Amino acid sequence: MTPTQLRAYSAVVRLGSVKQAAAQLEVSESAVSLNIGQLRRELGDQLFTRTAAGLAFTPGGLRLASRAAELLGLQDRTVLEVSAAGRGRRLLRVAASSLFAEHAAPGLIELFAKRAADLDVELSVRNPAHFDTLLLTRTVDIAIGPQPAAVEPGLASRPVMNYRVVLVVGPTHPLAGVSAGPHQLREQTWLLGPSAAADVGAVPALLRRLGVPEENQQIFQSHAAALEEAKRGKGVAAGLSFTVAQDVAHGHLLHVTGPQATFETVWHSLMLTEQGSPSPAAELSRFAATPRAIQAMMRGAGVTVGHFRPSVHVTLWS
Repeated sequence: MTPTQLRAYSAVVRLGSVKQAAAQLEVSESAVSLNIGQLRRELGDQLFTRTAAGLAFTPGGLRLASRAAELLGLQDRTVLEVSAAGRGRRLLRVAASSLFAEHAAPGLIELFAKRAADLDVELSVRNPAHFDTLLLTRTVDIAIGPQPAAVEPGLASRPVMNYRVVLVVGPTHPLAGVSAGPHQLREQTWLLGPSAAADVGAVPALLRRLGVPEENQQIFQSHAAALEEAKRGKGVAAGLSFTVAQDVAHGHLLHVTGPQATFETVWHSLMLTEQGSPSPAAELSRFAATPRAIQAMMRGAGVTVGHFRPSVHVTLWS
């Protein structure tokens, strides 16, 4: 298997079409098909077939999709590490839950990176359920997200920041200013960010607590996009209290009240148990819980990746 073949296959899996994969990779459709054909012959597996509803993957095809993402990610990380080492720089690989990555990580990493001129940061969005595996396999150096249910031997967990998830709607929504019970909330259309698709975290826990059926859940590519749709009165959105405060103050969003309308929890950092001299991961773990860092996280929700200095490489993996 070659990286070219894996990139072609990964693009087909992600986009669901050879034509779209070819357009994204800026190659011909025949080149993508050739790479897929070579993989099929080498692995002795059809990988996928075309159906009226789209591509249908074999069990082997699904396994290859997962492995392809890992192998390509490893290649990208190796390029970054070699490049950083050649320039006399250090690389810190941070995994974060989608909610933390979108709203809190920008302010935290921007402030932390200013403390070390030789440090580059790679931020990847990961499922919190996989944090322990990512750390134990040394795929990442530190993970930040929901409090782990249990901490694996060899890992250390540290609380970072208390936060509250609140329910908000647009001013024209029927639940605006209403104290809603669980039954009313279950019947609503829920406008959610990618954190809702994870196994653990505040938003999935809130949905389970209320028993919101999947057919009532609309998941957007970002939490900000879900909140924008809520402003138009399209449904109920779950947002961090500090990120919606300004919109609530201006009347663009209104809180949904009631005993089940909030969820309070804590973000934690997770890393390998320290050995020897303190690492950048250990420095970030300690720094993240300081008042300065918490203020930066709460203020930095609008900071874009392009504003980071030193450079931050961002990867979005499921």
